[in-house]
Amino acid sequence: MMLRKAKAAVLTAAFTIMALPATSAHAEFINILTGGTSGIYYPMGVALSKVYGDHIPGARTQVQATKASVENLNLLQQGRGELALSLGDSVKLAWEGNEEAGFRKPLDKLRGIAAMYPNYVQIVASKASGITTLEQLKGRDLSVGAPKSGTELNARAILGAAGMSYADLGKAEYLPYAESVELMKNRQLDATLQSAGLGVASLKDLSTSMDINVVAVPEDIVARLGAPYIAGTIPGGTYDGQDEDVPTAAIVNFLVTHSDVSDETAYQMTKLLWENLPALRSAHKAAEAIKIENALQGMPVPLHPGAERFYREQGLLE
Repeated sequence: MMLRKAKAAVLTAAFTIMALPATSAHAEFINILTGGTSGIYYPMGVALSKVYGDHIPGARTQVQATKASVENLNLLQQGRGELALSLGDSVKLAWEGNEEAGFRKPLDKLRGIAAMYPNYVQIVASKASGITTLEQLKGRDLSVGAPKSGTELNARAILGAAGMSYADLGKAEYLPYAESVELMKNRQLDATLQSAGLGVASLKDLSTSMDINVVAVPEDIVARLGAPYIAGTIPGGTYDGQDEDVPTAAIVNFLVTHSDVSDETAYQMTKLLWENLPALRSAHKAAEAIKIENALQGMPVPLHPGAERFYREQGLLE
């Protein structure tokens, strides 16, 4: 009798295990690669993570703080993330395999999801430094972003178009945004170059802590840079003490995935992005510039088939 009961218990347990939902065993894992926590990629990634976690059945989401564009793209190629934000020039150089930019070979697994908002090259100097023009950066200490980050690639390009290099600076510091700001507050750095959406937290913090000058990147310098750079404007009042509009260079950010992500997951990530723009705009006002009519503009890599399916449904692709 006891033996029969024991066998029955084993069979019951086996059927219970077989009847459990498969979602836990086959949960979709979405790791979103962003940037430093004081930038804009990170809050955007947090907003997307919540949207995907709430609306993709069985999805487990994670937001990873990184050194941003270049690191993100290399991690995607290695399958160590499912979605990433990156500057357009970094995506282009990654696809080409530009070793100087930090890509040892072409990153052929990269696939596009959407064009997002533009980054603005924002060069901010302490007022005490007296720096008001690019030319006046010569002999001064400038933070150019984390090594081989998208920001640092932008810094090289901007200085090059202005006829300068890091050798012309007093010192080039390779620091993330928040660390650059702390050094400026401590009078250990003259200026910082940050490629980010307007109103980035690090520069907001700096402008409320000390008097600043926002340094212009004139249109002729932007014209020398060429695509994917475009002329942009940092509107007056973006930062404390910045009363006038300041011309600068802008470059579009892209949301990128890789070819091993399933078509259905890429489709859902694309669809939910466009259905939940208010969540991104609540995360940061830079998202106000994200518009579906610009979703495919200047895409440097092939679209993921899942994203392509969505845009066909929307009539953006024939």
